Amino acid sequence: MRKEFRALLVAVLMSAQLGIAPEAPASPQQSKNQNEPKSQQELTKEVRHVLVMLPYYSVFDNLGYRVEGDKVILEGQVVRPSLKSDAEAAVKSVAGVSSVVNNIEVLPPSPMDDQLRRALYRAIYGDSALSRYSYSAVPSVHIIVKNGNVNLEGVVDNEADKNMAGLRANGVPNVFSVKNNLQVVGGK
Repeated sequence: MRKEFRALLVAVLMSAQLGIAPEAPASPQQSKNQNEPKSQQELTKEVRHVLVMLPYYSVFDNLGYRVEGDKVILEGQVVRPSLKSDAEAAVKSVAGVSSVVNNIEVLPPSPMDDQLRRALYRAIYGDSALSRYSYSAVPSVHIIVKNGNVNLEGVVDNEADKNMAGLRANGVPNVFSVKNNLQVVGGK
């Protein structure tokens, strides 16, 4: 069922891309320049795209990256070890990337942390003011739990939502500490 849903989601996203107006045909001069290095902005956009499209990337993972020329440095935390290697392989496949430094941390397996992840998800996304952040394929508020300590990563629309997410996370039993690293869009 879950695989069918993912396949349907990918099909819908790909068909939506086909509805976009096609670009003008490449001139002979443009086709000669395809081997030239991509601009920093194009490379950054493609790296972000391949990371977000990873099939097991979820609200409990946090993937970050830096592009330095044609080198990409991966950072963050993931629950599944396979996601670390999948992220590296996906970024290596991007045209224009010459090397990848994989600094992604694999979080230690822990049944208590798994229970906390579920409880935090319910507490944060169960709130009517914050539930709108869960509507995207990869929600914008990421819940990272390591040994009972919680980091909230991602972006929210305003300072009130940031504070509400922090309060909701602090209200979950058995959480040792909460670090609210949420960024306000267009804010501080």
